Amino acid sequence: MTSTLAPGLARKLKKVLETRTDSPDLLKSLSTLSSFYTENPLQGRRTLPTTIEKRGLSINEEFLRASEEAQKALDAVETEVVGLAECCDRIARSLSTCSATTGEIMAVTERLKQELENTNQRQEIVTSFLHDYQLSQEEVLALREDELNENFFKALSRVQEIHASCKILLRTHHQRAGLELMDMMAVYQEGAYERLCRWVQAECRNLGDNDMPEVSDLLRAAARCLNERPVLFKYCAEEVANTRHNALFRRFISALTRGGPGGMPRPIEVHAHDPLRYVGDMLAWLHQALASERELAMALFSLDTNIGSASRRFSKDSDQDGKPETDVGFILDRIFEGVCRPFKVRVEQVLQSQPGLLLSYKLNNLLEFYCNTITELLGHGASLSVTMRDVTNAAQRTFFDILKVRGDKLLRYLSPVSSDLSPPPAVAEGVSVLLELIETYNGMMVPAGGKKPDFGPVISAMLDPIIQMCERSAEAYVSKAPMQSLRSSTSTETNRRFSSLPSRASSREVVTDNSRVNLSAQRVNSLCKIFLINCLSAIQGPLSSHEIAQNFVDSLGSKIKGLLAASVDEEVNTMLEKCKLQKKVTYIREHSQKYSQCEIVLKEEEADDGKSVADWEEMSPSAITESLQLFSALVVGNESIVPEFEQFQVPHLRNEASSQVSKALLEAYKLVYDAAPELINGYPEPNSMQWHTPDQIRTILGI
Repeated sequence: MTSTLAPGLARKLKKVLETRTDSPDLLKSLSTLSSFYTENPLQGRRTLPTTIEKRGLSINEEFLRASEEAQKALDAVETEVVGLAECCDRIARSLSTCSATTGEIMAVTERLKQELENTNQRQEIVTSFLHDYQLSQEEVLALREDELNENFFKALSRVQEIHASCKILLRTHHQRAGLELMDMMAVYQEGAYERLCRWVQAECRNLGDNDMPEVSDLLRAAARCLNERPVLFKYCAEEVANTRHNALFRRFISALTRGGPGGMPRPIEVHAHDPLRYVGDMLAWLHQALASERELAMALFSLDTNIGSASRRFSKDSDQDGKPETDVGFILDRIFEGVCRPFKVRVEQVLQSQPGLLLSYKLNNLLEFYCNTITELLGHGASLSVTMRDVTNAAQRTFFDILKVRGDKLLRYLSPVSSDLSPPPAVAEGVSVLLELIETYNGMMVPAGGKKPDFGPVISAMLDPIIQMCERSAEAYVSKAPMQSLRSSTSTETNRRFSSLPSRASSREVVTDNSRVNLSAQRVNSLCKIFLINCLSAIQGPLSSHEIAQNFVDSLGSKIKGLLAASVDEEVNTMLEKCKLQKKVTYIREHSQKYSQCEIVLKEEEADDGKSVADWEEMSPSAITESLQLFSALVVGNESIVPEFEQFQVPHLRNEASSQVSKALLEAYKLVYDAAPELINGYPEPNSMQWHTPDQIRTILGI
C-alpha cells in the first residue's frame, strides 16, 4: 500500500532533490558555514537559522566599527569642500568684476596679434622674393673674383634663372620691378660672359703646346656656356682653330722630316722610295691626327661629351632654350687647312714619278679609302676633303693614263700572228696584270657602310686595247698574205684531198683559178677568226672564276660564239663550194619553200620551155654524181674534216666547231639525198646513180 506525501512536503522534497550540490555558491556557503558550525547536534540544527543571523549581525557590527574613521574623514572633507565652494564663489565674483575692466585690453591684444601675423607673412614673401630674384653676396663674388671654379658656373646659372623668372613679372602688375631686375641681371651676365671669354681664350692658347691636350671639365663647361653668346663663342672657336692649325702644321712637317722624339718613329720621308708606304704613312698620320683633333673639338664644343656637373646643369638650361648643337666641322676644317698643300704636293710628286700600273692602282685604292673616310668625318666642303678628292682623282687619272699608254703601245706595235694561231704574249701578260688588279680590288679597304667602286672601267681599259690589237693583227695578217702563197697552198691542199677521186672526176678541172683564189681568201679569213677565238678564249678562261668580271666574261662569250658560228658557216660554205653542192643545196631549199609538199617540179605557168628538172645544168645526173663523189672523197679517209680547227687552243671549242661543221654537212647531204626521190623520175637512168645513205655519212663523220 503506497503512502502519499503531503503536497507541501512533496514540493520541499522535490526542491531538495533538484538542488545542485556542486554549484560554486553552494560550496562556498557550506565552506563558510563549516568555519563556525563545527558540531551537528539536534539542538544545533534547530537553532541553525538563529546562529546564522547572529553571525551576520556580528559581521555588520565589525564593519561599522571599521568604517567609523572613514566616516569621520569624509565629514572633514565635506567641511573643506564647502569652504572651497565659498572661495570659488568669491573668486568668480572677483573675475566677473575684472572681466568688465580688461575687455578693452583683450580687444587691443587680438588686433595686435593679427597685425603681427600679417607682418610675418609679408616678411616671408619679401624674403622669398629676394631669394628668387637677388644674388647672394657669395654668388656676386663668384662672378667677379679672379679664379674661375665650379661656383662661377653655379652663379651664372643662377643669373640666367633670375633673368628667365623676370619675364614672368613682366606679365603681371610688377613690370617695373621686373625691368629693373632684368637690367641688373643683364649687367651681371654680360660681365660674366666677357670674363669667361677672356679666360677661355687664354686656356685655348695653351692647347697648342701639347700634341694630345687634355680638356678640363671647367674648360668644357666654359665653352658650353659661351655657346649662348655666338659672337664670343666664335672668338673662342677661332682661337682654338688657329692654335691647333699652327700646331698641327708644325707636327706634320716634323713627322715628315724629323720623325718622333729621339728619332722614333722614323721620318715619313725616309720611305719616299716606296710610294705606297710613303703615301700610306702620310694618310695614316692625317687620319690619326683627325681623330685626335676631332676628339678635342667634340670635347670642347659638342653636347654629347661627358662633362662636369655644373656644365651639365648649364647644358640642360641651354637645351630648354632650344639652342642647336655647335657644328665642329668648320673648326676641324680650319685646323687641317694648313696640311693640305704639303700633303698634296708630295702625293703629286709620287704620281709624277711614273709608278707602275699595279702600284698606281694600289695608290688609287688607298687614296679613295681615306678620301671616303675623311669626307665622312669632315664633310664634302672641308679643305682636306677637297684635297683628298683632288689627289684621288689625280691618282685615278694617272692609273688610266698608264692604261692608255699601255694600250696605245700595243696598238702601235702589233704582234704578228703566229703559225699555230696562238695568242700573242701580250694577251697573257695583260691577263696576268689584270688578275693582279682583281686581287688588289678584292682586298681593298672599304669604309663602314660603303661599297667598292665599279671595276668595269678598269677591265675595259685593260682588255679593250688587247682585243683591238688582236683584231688589227688579224686584219694585218689578211692584208699581208701573198696571193701566190695562197694559190700554192690552195692547190696543194686540193691535190692532197682529191687525189683519191675516180679518173673521170680527176680528169676534169675541179675549180677555176678564180675559185681557188676565193677559197684561199676564205681560208685566211677562217684562220683569222680562229686566231681571234684563241685570243678571246685566253682572256675569258682566267677571268671566268672572278665574279666582278662576269659581265665582261659574258660579253667575250657572246663574241666567241659569234666568231665560232661565222667560222663554221664559212668552212661549211667553202667545203660545199669545193664539192659543187652549194648551188644545188640553195636551189633545193628555195624550191622546197616555194612549192608545197616539197616537190621539186615546175608549175604549169613556169614550165613553158618544156624542160624537166634533170635538164637543168646544175641538177643534171652527172653534176649531182660528181658533187656527191667529191663530197665523199672530202669526208672519207680524213682524220679531221677541217684541219684548220686543230689550231683551236681550247679543246671544247675545237670539238664544238668540228661537231657543228659535221652536222651542217650532214644536213646539206641529207637535203640533197631526201630530194632524190622527187628528182629521180626526171632522169633517164635513175638506177645507175649509187649514193651513200645519210646514216653512212653520219657514221663516216662520227656524229
